[in-house]
Order: sequence, then structure tokens, then C-alpha cells
Amino acid sequence: MSPLIKSILSTRAGYGLTILRIVVGIVFAAHGSQKLFGWFGGYGLAGTAQWMESIGLAPGTLMAVLSGGTEFFAGLALIIGLLARPAALGLTILSLVAIFSVHIHNGLFMANNGYEFALALLGGSLAVLLEGAGKLSADGAISR
Repeated sequence: MSPLIKSILSTRAGYGLTILRIVVGIVFAAHGSQKLFGWFGGYGLAGTAQWMESIGLAPGTLMAVLSGGTEFFAGLALIIGLLARPAALGLTILSLVAIFSVHIHNGLFMANNGYEFALALLGGSLAVLLEGAGKLSADGAISR
């Protein structure tokens, strides 16, 4: 196995990060399914695209597909721990965009549509990015 692939798949983390990775993955996958498919009370692709346009992220359909697709598929990748670091990188970037384009002007707290939830997801994504997928992961099984 090449050193680059081994460094992407390797992990220093234990079971705690495995739990964090799975929980963050579930939240992102569910959020992405709202954007893409309208599941769990979401607006689906058309509604999300319209909202994206309204906040200045254009073209709305492309932005909705990119954000929803990243959340959904990277969330699934975190759940199973497959290519967790690249997935976490995408989710880190997505969280930063959400914080600075939507939530930052509303303060910290969610009651005012603030950035506290996005910040928590950013922290979880960064932890996976830095430490790897954890003990119970497809990445760990492949790298062994």
C-alpha cells in the first residue's frame, strides 16, 4: 500500500472518536437528505436551490447539489468510516461556508439562528480529519 493511501486510511484514534464520527455522520447524512430528497421535513432540491439563491449562493441548483451531496455522501462515509479523512475535509469546508454565509451575523446561539450547531459539527469534522476514523472503521480494517 502506498504511503499516501496508508496515511489517509490510518488512525490514531480509539473508540471515542468512532462514536463521535458515527453521530456526526448521522447528522450530516440526515441534513443532506433534507436538501436532496426532501426527507425529514426538508425542502428537497428545488426548495433548497431557491433558498440558496435567496442568500446569494448562486447558481442555486448547483450549490444545493454540492452542499446536499457533500452532507449526504460524506455523512454516509463517516458512518461506515470509509475514506473518513477526505469526507471530513469536505464537511469541514461545508461547515465553514455555512457558518460564514448564513449564521455568523446571528451570534452564537441557535435560538437566533446562530452558529453553535454548525460549530459543533465543524469540531467533530475536524477531529475526524486530524485523528482518522477510529478503531471500528472500514479505513482501519483496510489499513491493517
